[in-house]
Amino acid sequence: MGYVISAVQRGSLAEALGLQAGDELLSINGEPLLDLIDYQYLTAGERLNLLCRRGEEEIEFDCEKDDFEELGTEFEGEMLKTRLCVNRCVFCFVDQLPGGCRESLHVKDDDWRLSLMMGNFVTMSNVSESELKRIIARRASPLYISVHATNPTLRAFLLGNERAGEILPALRRLRDAGLEYHLQAVLCPGINDGAELERTVEELYALRPAALSLALVPVGLTGRREGLPALRPFTKEECAAMTERAAAWQARFLKESGSRFVFLADEFYCKAQLPFPPPSSYEGYPQIENGVGMFAQMSEDFDYGYAEELRSPKRPRELILACGMAIEAKMRAFLEAHPIKNVRARAVGVENRFFGGGVDVTGLLTGLCLREGLKGRRADELLLSSSMFRAGSHVFLDDSSAEELSKALSMPIRICQQGGEGLLMGLCGLGGEIIHAQ
Repeated sequence: MGYVISAVQRGSLAEALGLQAGDELLSINGEPLLDLIDYQYLTAGERLNLLCRRGEEEIEFDCEKDDFEELGTEFEGEMLKTRLCVNRCVFCFVDQLPGGCRESLHVKDDDWRLSLMMGNFVTMSNVSESELKRIIARRASPLYISVHATNPTLRAFLLGNERAGEILPALRRLRDAGLEYHLQAVLCPGINDGAELERTVEELYALRPAALSLALVPVGLTGRREGLPALRPFTKEECAAMTERAAAWQARFLKESGSRFVFLADEFYCKAQLPFPPPSSYEGYPQIENGVGMFAQMSEDFDYGYAEELRSPKRPRELILACGMAIEAKMRAFLEAHPIKNVRARAVGVENRFFGGGVDVTGLLTGLCLREGLKGRRADELLLSSSMFRAGSHVFLDDSSAEELSKALSMPIRICQQGGEGLLMGLCGLGGEIIHAQ
């Protein structure tokens, strides 16, 4: 399989070699190209042998280059067509989506290549023997792998896929090949917690140093579970017990290996109404995209800027900071502990009526939720996190826009960059993007 070059970048190595638009790149260093992963890996070295087809003729190009120097070619078509999920997970969030969601949210991907490039979690259940060998050959590391349970029978049940049971042999092969991975377990009360979680944690910890971290995340349940397996959320007491158990694991693992290894999602501490661990205990936030340590990182970044001389607004500003119900109490306390001259900011938790159920995180709030939850409130500005929006846009998960929300609430909106620095700048009126009703 080859890929047709659509353009050659000016001043690039490809131009110097004489490659042209319309050439079909057949192989690199004698190996055929399956996808973008092959292209990136094979062009990263210092010596290249390119086999191209130009018309009816095959031409070889040889060169030496700097390590990781880019070739400088663009290609027709997709070099990475997303591989879809073959599982039927009992807790699948996509299966619980209400109507009216952004269309792309309904796509179930499970692609180890996106795990390598973007940090997406994958189950590896659709990875064949030849693909596993390619992962090893291409040195695809670190990967982000959803385990959920190491008990083969239980994992097959959780993933709704009989072929998904055996994960430990694959993880051991990756370890033996010198590859690394971050792991996660979505926990369902009464199913893969308790003794099963003890087994999972111990068996995954035994894979260190290849296993870099393990995130424990509570199952996310919307109000749209008709016809789906019966699941329930964790209680406050169960969340508190989970934090205690995690602390015991962390103390032991830190002493044995120098790493805490197991990290809890912020939701456990929120629901248990317990303080978050200090920022240093998250060891560089390896699972921040999994909701692990988000508040700690936010507060750490905020405090760093807050310790400097703040450029407070000259005129008094009254602000509403909209957030999910889970974090409302902690955000209120945080704002009270960090006063800014001429700024009166209130954290307002908004109920998620769009997804319903136990969905109460900030990033899943929609325009509909905010419009209903903030109706009748007034402020100089409404502060929203960029995590609520499609990347590079003003569009919520329900496809409504920030402009529409601003008009409905008769209030300007400031979209703050995610994190503590973005929040601090937004409170001071110095950062973010201002949206007015149109």
